[in-house]
Amino acid sequence: MIRVLVSSCLLGQPVRYNGSDAPSDKTILAQWKSEGRLVHFCPEIAAGFPTPRPPAETVGGDGKMVLLGKAKVFEDTGLDVTEMFVDGAKKALEYAKNNNVRIAILTDGSPSCGSTYVYDGHFKGGTTPGKGVTAELFEQNGIRVFSEDQIEDALEYLTDLEKLKP
Repeated sequence: MIRVLVSSCLLGQPVRYNGSDAPSDKTILAQWKSEGRLVHFCPEIAAGFPTPRPPAETVGGDGKMVLLGKAKVFEDTGLDVTEMFVDGAKKALEYAKNNNVRIAILTDGSPSCGSTYVYDGHFKGGTTPGKGVTAELFEQNGIRVFSEDQIEDALEYLTDLEKLKP
């Protein structure tokens, strides 16, 4: 069975930087959960970040640039946490591979999970197009990433994948 990884905060777990969640009440997620298709993961918690924690943003690009060593992730305190974000992404990828994940629904805007944009490193609400570190690593390894606003698109993609199965 093809599994779908969902950001833990989207399933109501209070793991976001500020100790909150960002629950999604999509019936599609409930359907996948009842089918045993859903797994959840938080790369930042896996990397050892506490909850709550200082906000972090990507400086100098997006997750792709971070993985290439050309951008960094900093907390608003000025602490460079790039290595922890890369470590969390690697742990998420290992978990996904071990659980037959082919699709991920990740929280947009996050320096880990952003799928269409990340915050730009100025800590003033500005964004830049691109993916977070985990989202980029997933895409580089054949796991298709969607934001919480693209769950219907993910369902369509899953349906197409299921048709291709032998």
